[in-house]
Amino acid sequence: MDSIIRGVTVYVFLLVIFRIAGRRTLGNMTNFDFVLVLIISEAAQNAMTGDDFSVINGMLVISTLVGLNILLSYMKLRLPRLERVIEGMPLILVKDSRPQRELMKKARVDEEDILSSARENYGLGTMEQIRYAILETNGSISIIPKAG
Repeated sequence: MDSIIRGVTVYVFLLVIFRIAGRRTLGNMTNFDFVLVLIISEAAQNAMTGDDFSVINGMLVISTLVGLNILLSYMKLRLPRLERVIEGMPLILVKDSRPQRELMKKARVDEEDILSSARENYGLGTMEQIRYAILETNGSISIIPKAG
């Protein structure tokens, strides 16, 4: 029972921490971000398993985490507000070629991040070519180019 409680606690804690950290954390990982994820995973493993490194305990923790993830998926389908709380809403960062600076600052996204996504996905090089840039809930930036 201790492993299940530890698994639930760590799952909820990480869900809250990554929600507070913002979606850009999950979007484009830098080398530093990758190292941070490795350290977090090691700390989370220790918090969940404690001193019990048995196979049964590991399977119990994994089952708890997967079960929580499935439960949360079902709850998000039934309660759309819960999905908005957990995953947030897409943010329009550029509207008719005009950067929305307050939202960009809040999301910790700069113009170079938007232009990088525009170059990679559409071959666009300037802000004037972008109709909308949207920060998706998964951390990626979608670009809608101007027509013509």
